[in-house]
Amino acid sequence: MTDLNWLALTPEIVLFGLTCLVTLVDLFVTCPRRRPTYVLSMLSLAAVAALHLMSLDQTASVYAMNKMVVTDAMGHLLALCATLAVMAALTYSQTYASDREMLKGGELFSLSMLALLGISVMIVGANFLTIYLGLELMSLSLYALVALRRDHVQSTEAAMKYFVLGALASGFLLYGMSMMYGATGSLDLAEVYQATLAGEANRQVLVFGVVFIVAGLAFKLGVVPFHMWVPDVYQGAPTAATLMVAAAPKLAAFAITLRLLVEGMVNLATDWQQMLLVLAVASMTLGNLAAIAQTNLKRLLAYSGIAQLGFMLLGFVPTVVAGNTVSAGNGYGSALFYVVTYVLTTLGTFGLIMLLSRPGFESEQVNDLAGLHKRSPAMAAAMAVFMFSLAGIPPTVGFYAKLAVLQSLVTTNSPFLLQIAIAAVLLSLIGAYYYLRIVKVMYFDEPTDTHPVVQSGGARALLSVNALAVLVLGVLPGGLMTLCADVIQRAVAG
Repeated sequence: MTDLNWLALTPEIVLFGLTCLVTLVDLFVTCPRRRPTYVLSMLSLAAVAALHLMSLDQTASVYAMNKMVVTDAMGHLLALCATLAVMAALTYSQTYASDREMLKGGELFSLSMLALLGISVMIVGANFLTIYLGLELMSLSLYALVALRRDHVQSTEAAMKYFVLGALASGFLLYGMSMMYGATGSLDLAEVYQATLAGEANRQVLVFGVVFIVAGLAFKLGVVPFHMWVPDVYQGAPTAATLMVAAAPKLAAFAITLRLLVEGMVNLATDWQQMLLVLAVASMTLGNLAAIAQTNLKRLLAYSGIAQLGFMLLGFVPTVVAGNTVSAGNGYGSALFYVVTYVLTTLGTFGLIMLLSRPGFESEQVNDLAGLHKRSPAMAAAMAVFMFSLAGIPPTVGFYAKLAVLQSLVTTNSPFLLQIAIAAVLLSLIGAYYYLRIVKVMYFDEPTDTHPVVQSGGARALLSVNALAVLVLGVLPGGLMTLCADVIQRAVAG
């Protein structure tokens, strides 16, 4: 189907309508903690999540808006995970944002839902312009979220850095897209694919276009050498905004990487997979080494995220090996599994930082976790689970995620990719040092903060569920891994 087909975009249309409703209703809310707005936002997001869940069994790709968007099972899975991530982030943020006067208006909820709408548009984009519009909607919403504490100098500075470097990334992406358009004569990914397959386009222009597009994607993923904004934004933004930047947008970045490079430019894979390999190895190296020296917990997690996303990019490397594409689905499926489980773990780590914070005190230093086991054994256990997962230690889901990516490299039978897999394992061992240091601080250091940990029951219950999910998916990863491989296969085949 190639006509307008509005029904294909039902979840996005519903999300847009409910976002407008939440914004309007909030004008009449007088409660300082914005409880009615919060409840309405959660119900709205739950409805959108339900729509995506019901569409997970979609077998074929459906094109709409004259081929400008495409809906498929992979898109619904990513959008479902992004919606759940925003719901979790808002739940964790409720008390934190209220204590820091971030709820004077309902902007936190409206901007979060607009960012999710941008993420959804990016996920369904089948045209350069659609993807770019979704990217800008998400980015502008996140810039405003980072600057939500108007009287806070650090937040304003972080927002400015994020905005300037984000604009630079958008420029790279636009320039690359314009070169692809000049070479192929189309903005539709399907037609770009056909043009590159026919081999009639100027290859030099195509390669230049790919270079700029990969650079723009690297900015959005926050990988080396386009990572400069990540530590500063993570540290300077209010933790509620940091969580919004660190979680759901990573799913959108994965989606557009797959849409642009795989669905549109797989015939140029021999060019872009080399670039991604360099980005991946550089990110794992710098991210893990720089994280060792950090004393600020949010900054440490920023460098950790750079290394983690570098590891995820390895899943895109075995696309074409000696002209053979058999390993491609394996790699994409493992990369999707990796990014979903990374977002799950990230929600828990930043959620716990917010739970430990209180008015006038940000629990941002590694030393602030000292003796947490004595103050709150349950929260210390949850943080230990998240750290073990990020380090890739069994039986957490992070171990299986890393194993799946490494398997996709090893099964290519390429000696070079085997060496890359060995290097990835060694770099992960370096990363284990600073993750285990946090566990050591929680369990073996004397407490420096004696204040009792008091937080709302809903957020603490969510933290427990979050930690349990990381453990359960580590013990029983088969269902999610099969689902990821299945939706990738359908997306690439469609």
